[in-house]
Amino acid sequence: MDIKKEHHNENFLFKLISEELEQRAFGRDMCTRFPPEPNGYLHIGSAYAIHTNFTIAQRFNGTFHLRFDDTNPLKEDLEYVTTIIEDIKWLGYDPGKHIYYGSDYSDEIYNAAATLIKHGKAYVCDLTPEEVTEYRGTLTEPGRDSPYRNRSVEENLELFAKMKNGDYPASSKVVRAKIDMGSPNLTLRDPVIYRIIHAEHYRTGNDWCIYPMYDFAHPIQDAIEGITYSLCSIEFKDHRPLYEWVLKELDIPEPPRQKEFGRLNLTGVVTSKRFLRQLIEGGHVDGWDDPRLPTLRGFRRRGFTPESIRSFIEEIGSIRTQSTVDISLLEHCLRQDLKAKTVSVMAVLQPLKVVITNYPEGNVELLIIENNSENEALGKREVPFSKTIYIERGDFMEQPSKGFHRLSLNGEVRLKGAYFIRCEEVIKDRETGEITELRCTYDPLTKSGTGFTGRKVKGTIHWVSEDHAVKADIHLYEKLLIDQEIPKESVDWKTMINPESLVTIRDVLMEPFVEDARPEQKFQFLRHGYFCLDKKYRTGDRLVFNRVVPLKDTWSKR
Repeated sequence: MDIKKEHHNENFLFKLISEELEQRAFGRDMCTRFPPEPNGYLHIGSAYAIHTNFTIAQRFNGTFHLRFDDTNPLKEDLEYVTTIIEDIKWLGYDPGKHIYYGSDYSDEIYNAAATLIKHGKAYVCDLTPEEVTEYRGTLTEPGRDSPYRNRSVEENLELFAKMKNGDYPASSKVVRAKIDMGSPNLTLRDPVIYRIIHAEHYRTGNDWCIYPMYDFAHPIQDAIEGITYSLCSIEFKDHRPLYEWVLKELDIPEPPRQKEFGRLNLTGVVTSKRFLRQLIEGGHVDGWDDPRLPTLRGFRRRGFTPESIRSFIEEIGSIRTQSTVDISLLEHCLRQDLKAKTVSVMAVLQPLKVVITNYPEGNVELLIIENNSENEALGKREVPFSKTIYIERGDFMEQPSKGFHRLSLNGEVRLKGAYFIRCEEVIKDRETGEITELRCTYDPLTKSGTGFTGRKVKGTIHWVSEDHAVKADIHLYEKLLIDQEIPKESVDWKTMINPESLVTIRDVLMEPFVEDARPEQKFQFLRHGYFCLDKKYRTGDRLVFNRVVPLKDTWSKR
């Protein structure tokens, strides 16, 4: 999918919903919802779904609900509830007071199942999970009726009550909807709607030992909350007939309507929650907030901004099918957001010592340098300059190649915001031949900002004063996986992880302006990219910066 070539002027969901609302499909206000299961952290695909539901509700002057699908106590935890709420607010889609929990509707959902049983539309089944799968059939073969399908209403109600009271062990019985075992849609082949789970729930404790399946609970929860549109990703399209069946059989007036949109994937990243959990639990990454993961916590820790993520989603527009978007578009949106709001500072990743031989011993100047050449409102800062500085090792070449416009022996270059310097002598290690120091001279008449109009030099390089340098470590990130294609069954993550996905550079030298940086504060390191102060780690007393994104923008050149 080439987003750059295919611009979406009109969201197809907006168009569909607008047409229905013009026909007065509902006697109540527009209302959408985002229903995450609190068994993990939100990722970039979640952001797309949240954006879709939030903006459509906003477009039609409706409300947006956050409702936790917390009907499986084996996987869910309050930690995930807390982080999901924080992440959604960080993104800018605050649901306000409209935060709900599916577990709060346990009585209503239980009564709904009992109603289906009374109407002969559900039954208690004793088949094992394996037998239920076997009886369901395949895409080419119809299913078979359960031997328990024709139990009487009275027996089913009695068994269901005993299930609720905890009289049976886990997985020994389920409640199934009675629909059609011959349906071409496997979802309608008497789906399980309740199962037995003996486990403490993070919210309701041990009040319940039976829990509804999502496909059954979801339409009921929507109806209770007055949701008008259940907007979900495309993989739920085959589940829509069951959603509508439940609402019809329960005689829900003006039932919510399900609409599907495409699922968003990014090149080079894993968005499957199951695979993310394997990576985390296997110790292959540094938790749910690892900056290499597409979780919102990972993006945030790496240094992405909510504005850039929203811009990215808006740029994609509305997609109808499962689509994979090049991650370079997201990085482009981030650069566009950061370039006018970050302070540009000097950081030397591979230091090479430079002694300015004719600079006064012990002298320190405070040079005034602009914080951002594109945004004067960010002001200026003082940067100390002294006799001994460090430059990037790659900014010097003893015998310069063609097109090299930085420092060379007997060559001249401008120091950013400072003076012209000329390299007079190269000091090398006697044993290895490695360059350890440069001896240079400076021209005091060439100070930046003095209106000097004499000779010109082609190159400008950054630098850091030795006596004032702040030491830090930085993390450089590349894509996590070597190959985007992930096996559907077992995955040997050790063979799939890119060994260059995280490279740590130690003893980086930075100007003192960064010393008081706040966690998550972003900077542009001149010629190196955008960086963010890691809020999770420090190396002793040393700061740790994550590279958010390099300066090179591959998307804008497409």
